Amino acid sequence: MIYPIVAYGDPVLRKVAAELTHDNPPNLPQLIADMFDTMHHAEGIGLAAPQIGLSLRLFVVDGSGTDDEEIKDFKKVFINPVILEQTGEKWGFEEGCLSIPSIREEVMRQSQVRVRYYDENWQLHEETYDGMKARVIQHEYDHIQGILFIDHLNPLKKRLLQSKLAKISKGEVKHNYRMRFPLAKR
Repeated sequence: MIYPIVAYGDPVLRKVAAELTHDNPPNLPQLIADMFDTMHHAEGIGLAAPQIGLSLRLFVVDGSGTDDEEIKDFKKVFINPVILEQTGEKWGFEEGCLSIPSIREEVMRQSQVRVRYYDENWQLHEETYDGMKARVIQHEYDHIQGILFIDHLNPLKKRLLQSKLAKISKGEVKHNYRMRFPLAKR
């Protein structure tokens, strides 16, 4: 099932998400498959559960649809992840977000991240990622912490984006995938 992506302005995007348990949510394998389908349909490389309206500590990543050799084979499920350490030089890269279509801005993030998480089989992992993989993990992890990439921008830049963000929350934005807008007129 392809879920609608929750747009900027929906309160679920600003909540710290709840941990998953072995029996909650029910039918976790189907939810994970649906999240991958939703992400692929929207042509994303990462999707967090809050972006489909579920305040859960879960995100999926898949770089196979990109030309980027570094993340082309990067497909993973992260359940209850915890970033243990962020290290290395900060570097800028233009990020976007499925919940904030039509806005892309340079975000500074550290080049390395160490993360502990469960995979889709509830196997515990502790791994270190560099470069684009680290960036994608940090971006998606922010979602389950109630943080959006625009929160990393300087105050002036954020102020300049306010009218665009207001339009997005009302559904006044071009998009090519299903979305749910919190302030759209019905």
